[in-house]
Amino acid sequence: MTGEFRPAPPPAVLRPFVLRYLGYREESATPVLRRQAPAAGVALVFGFHSLELSGPAVGSTTTAAFVGGLSDTWVLTRFTGPQAGIQVDLTPVGLYTLLGGRALPSGAVPALDELADPVLAALPERLAAAPEWPARFALVSEVLAGRLLDVRARRPAPEVVHAWRRLEVTGGRVPVSVLAAETGWSRRHLQARFSTQIGLGPRTAGRVLRFSRASGLVAGSRVALAEIAATCGYVDQAHLSREFRALAGISPGGFRTEWAAAFPFVQDEAASGEQDQPA
Repeated sequence: MTGEFRPAPPPAVLRPFVLRYLGYREESATPVLRRQAPAAGVALVFGFHSLELSGPAVGSTTTAAFVGGLSDTWVLTRFTGPQAGIQVDLTPVGLYTLLGGRALPSGAVPALDELADPVLAALPERLAAAPEWPARFALVSEVLAGRLLDVRARRPAPEVVHAWRRLEVTGGRVPVSVLAAETGWSRRHLQARFSTQIGLGPRTAGRVLRFSRASGLVAGSRVALAEIAATCGYVDQAHLSREFRALAGISPGGFRTEWAAAFPFVQDEAASGEQDQPA
């Protein structure tokens, strides 16, 4: 298998909504299976080639361009042959704004042409026609800025944004009762509005944020699992393992092994100090 990952920061003006851009180009003569575990960001994928998706919530489907909302379950991707495109990692606040005031339910991975959004649906073809990564990133920025910075854009309630950011900066370690008190809303009202605009309830979102940090450490380091459990606020390694089974469908050791096998060239780059971190 050969490949490259080209991460790039979004323009500063988009950073409240966009976490990063990632250009990718790969090719494999044999099937490549990857596990996409719940993460803190929302993946907007402008792919140029078909990709098989399967999982507890998505079933089984094939698409090239899609978006996955904030989720508490995993998706498996599989391809043979070439893959290329750009992945945009959005915040849930960014996705709500981009989609004109709606969130996706947990586990939903709709194809872009299912969103009744001709601009987004046409973007993969426009990106494929662009000559180089900088031109592609610039085109993505132009489209996103037109939506996310529009003064008429529908945005989540300020109280919801506050609750999400508090969960984000604390790794999900703020009780819902505290978030409710800080917003001035009742717990029930906060849970309802947060779920509608972020895609998960605040308690589950906090759980996903904590898991996202842990899975990043498991995949991208050789740190002992017990140490990762303590760092991320789990009671012990057994607690960490239960969360991996529940949210990723695999043990943390199996997840680490899968990740290393699925991104061998990234492992090589990491070893040489030139790592480009994939999703």
